[in-house]
Amino acid sequence: MTLRLREIIANNKSEIMRNFITLTFGLWLLATLPFVHANEYRLLISKKNNALIVEKAGQVIKKYHIASGKGGVGTKRLRGDNKTPLGTYRVVNFKKSNRFHFFIHLDYPNLLDAWYGYKNEIINANNFKRIALAYKKREIPPQDTELGGFIGIHGIGATSDKKLTIHDRFNWTDGCIALTNEGIDDLRNFVTIGTPVVIKE
Repeated sequence: MTLRLREIIANNKSEIMRNFITLTFGLWLLATLPFVHANEYRLLISKKNNALIVEKAGQVIKKYHIASGKGGVGTKRLRGDNKTPLGTYRVVNFKKSNRFHFFIHLDYPNLLDAWYGYKNEIINANNFKRIALAYKKREIPPQDTELGGFIGIHGIGATSDKKLTIHDRFNWTDGCIALTNEGIDDLRNFVTIGTPVVIKE
């Protein structure tokens, strides 16, 4: 095979991959247009206001004080940046946690996170496809890429006056959203697998 032919094949592969990613991203945008059944709850999180609101049919049902990522403003882009992602996510799992009392796992990174990750050369095409496939199957996306993972809503674990004061005054998490243990226990009444979670600055 000549060098020129190899270059043509390589260029075509890149073009096919770009087209695949663009198409996948477009389908994701259509699938995530704001639509919630009237009988469904959704969670609205404001990092700026340190608030988590439970909403149903446009009505506020409950409001909690939260702490978010100590990485500050802006959305999560890299593992270890300690930022809470911005965007629309869904609940994909629940589990008890020795460290945090209870953990509600979100489907970070979603396709938009993957799109920016690929565009900015943080992840490669293979990892983009892995995330896209998980999204298509409604499975937990890969948590081992450079985008990071294990983002969710959790409690504070073993409680003390000092920890409660820190929780009340500071954004202290590594990128998750934290409530008190009582808050996370109460929130569980409104959350199921698939519950939409909208995180805004």
